[in-house]
Parts: sequence; structure tokens; C-alpha cells
Amino acid sequence: MDATDRKILQIVQTDSSLSIAAIAAQVGLSQTPCWKRIQKLEAEGIIRRRIALLDPAKLGLGMTVFVTIEVGEHAHDKLDHFATTISAMGEVLDIYRMAGDVDYLLRVVVADTKSFDAFYKKLIEALPLKKVTSRFALESIKAETALPIHV
Repeated sequence: MDATDRKILQIVQTDSSLSIAAIAAQVGLSQTPCWKRIQKLEAEGIIRRRIALLDPAKLGLGMTVFVTIEVGEHAHDKLDHFATTISAMGEVLDIYRMAGDVDYLLRVVVADTKSFDAFYKKLIEALPLKKVTSRFALESIKAETALPIHV
């Protein structure tokens, strides 16, 4: 991956709706070579998908909750079942397997406390968990999706 590829990545992760012509102009290429580079970055899995970022509050999803989980068993099949089950829950936007005193960290987005309570009940009914701790975000100071790519 060269500096031109990195510049393309900087551009598309900020605004994936730009035309190939607009991206090509910004990186100093003609459209066909630019399009081929983007196709290659997609084929290699560097560009995983192109999406629109939505405003959760404007969609009535004004509550973000960070949930830490300790599981009881760490057998491989149990962890796979956990990951599959949690991944299927639409309220869960991010899942991280952690090192340290907790096993998993989830970012959950819901409408309100009543919605979170319903999610929590669904969570504890679906899986045998040792400990679940929830932390409610009061304010989002910075929420970024763009990775720090150095050209």
C-alpha cells in the first residue's frame, strides 16, 4: 500500500459518497486507476464496507450504555456461543473481548432506560453470565469512525 492508497482511504472513510471522479481529482489520478485501487482495497478487505452514519438521537436512540461482562466459563465452544449470541442482538453495536478483570465490553444503543431493561433481561436470559455491569453515557464528547491514517 502506497501513499496514494492511504490518501484514498483517508478520503473514503470521511465521505464514501464521493464519486470516483472526485476522489481521483483529490489524489491526482484519472478515474480508472483510482477505481482499480479502490476495488483492490475492497478485495483485500481493507475497505470492509461503505456505509452512512446516522444520528442516533434523531432516530430516538438517545441512550448509550457500556456493558462489561464476566463469563463463568472460558471454554472455546462457550466463548463462540457467547460471541454468536451477542452479535445477533441489534442493540449491541460493538463487542470487544478484553484482557484484565472483565471478559467483554459491549457498546449498546437503545432509546431509554425501559429499552435497556428489556435488553438486559434478554441478555441474562440468553447466556449464563457471572457478572454484568452497566455504565450509562451522559454525553458523547468524541465519537469518530475515521482511523488515523498517515500518508
